[in-house]
Amino acid sequence: MLRSKSISGALRQLQQQIEAYARGYGLDFFPQIFEVCDYDTINILAAQGGFPSRYPHWRFGMDYDQMSKGYAYGLQKIYEMVVNTDPCYAYLLEANNWVDQKIVMAHVYAHNDFFKNNAWFANTDRRMMDQMANHGVKIRRYMEKYGVDRVESFIDKVLSLENLLDPMELFETQEIKRRREELEKQFFDEKGKTPDMLDQHSSEALRSYIRAKLQEEKKKDLLKAKEKSAAKEIKKSSAIETPMRDILLLLIQFAPLEEWELDVIGILREEAYYYLPQRMTKIMNEGWASYWHSKIMTEKALDGSEILDFADKHSGVMAMSRQQINPYKVGIELFRDIEYRWNTGRFGKEYVECEDMELKAKWDRKTNLGQQKIFEVRRTHNDISFIDQFFTQEFCERQQIFTYKFNPKTSRYEIESREFEAIKSKLLAQLTNFGQPVIEAVDDNYQNRSELLLVHRHYGVDLDVNYASETLRNLFALWKRPVNLQTTVEDKSVVFKFDGKEFKHSSL
Repeated sequence: MLRSKSISGALRQLQQQIEAYARGYGLDFFPQIFEVCDYDTINILAAQGGFPSRYPHWRFGMDYDQMSKGYAYGLQKIYEMVVNTDPCYAYLLEANNWVDQKIVMAHVYAHNDFFKNNAWFANTDRRMMDQMANHGVKIRRYMEKYGVDRVESFIDKVLSLENLLDPMELFETQEIKRRREELEKQFFDEKGKTPDMLDQHSSEALRSYIRAKLQEEKKKDLLKAKEKSAAKEIKKSSAIETPMRDILLLLIQFAPLEEWELDVIGILREEAYYYLPQRMTKIMNEGWASYWHSKIMTEKALDGSEILDFADKHSGVMAMSRQQINPYKVGIELFRDIEYRWNTGRFGKEYVECEDMELKAKWDRKTNLGQQKIFEVRRTHNDISFIDQFFTQEFCERQQIFTYKFNPKTSRYEIESREFEAIKSKLLAQLTNFGQPVIEAVDDNYQNRSELLLVHRHYGVDLDVNYASETLRNLFALWKRPVNLQTTVEDKSVVFKFDGKEFKHSSL
């Protein structure tokens, strides 16, 4: 059972102080609501992605169990949880000491500012607290009607595909959505139907599917193929006009599924796109929040007796690991570096082309554009463009960032490279599509057999055959026909196929 309550008393006064400091620095955020809860509750919230009400699924229980054990064994601790909604909800751990609560509140206000102002979050649903609850109600109804095991098994298959998304879908504006709704109404009117004929709880994705089906019927009525010789094979054209990265949308539009199944896919797709901007801006978002909690604490909020406690907590969060990048550390230091460079004029053609190392070391044009620049960067970039544009050789050397590789002989991670280009390339490779292969659907009538053909676009990330085989199995269960995946192995084009019985491959 969730046990959270609104803050009051001294915590409410502290919120007012921190909010005033944040506004004084120019942060712009949604109304902020803090609730306080015990550690068991914050584990539940974290397991459910920050939302108190989600659809029932075993993975939430698994995540909760892992977090609870991590806390019990002293391996991890969650200080706060903040959710991208309007108003913005954040949960405080009641066991936090006073300095922790100050840090967390300052950190949350910066996250709130980032959610509101970063371009990649512009079209996310700010009512997701209610939407998640509605999704849970609908899926519970489907479980009552069709059985828990059947619905949960279907959800498992869809979740295995939820990373096959198209980031450009995040820029579907309200005007585009409005026009789509107008077209939907037009198609319903032409068929003498109305959206009300669907279940009143049907998802937007399901309505879009019905509209697409009606449009397809209209095309068939207008473009009937002329009769040809029975001996001559007619090759049906693919309904996929351009390569599609959004595989869940492909299934909604073309897979032979029942309406409740299409609705579930629409629900899970909507939630996957809600979380996508957070995955794309992890370094920036945590760096921005860390930059501002550090600034607010050291310049405004700390008492003299709290400095050592803050330094201890802050340094623990900023510690770098040889095994993986710390987004808090890299993010905060990059924002500080950008501020310093634009305050001193260390940017532009003149600075870049200067070959006098002594002059560059003393370079200071007193431009004082640092604050303006970091707010601009916060508004327009994601992690890939952030690293690509601002991760410089000078920054890399000053922060002593290296690439590491595990040495089985010594059983430890050792420095693999100190070369800037190698370090930056590896970092960008880890961020591009989250280090996962880029997959596109290109043909829904491959070899004229109504088979699905996917293509692996090789941008430096190889295909893991084990993962690929399981993904094709799940996709087959949804597509109901054989599925194919074309990739490159040792400079040769290879097609992997699952036909419902066996997984095989052939060379092209």
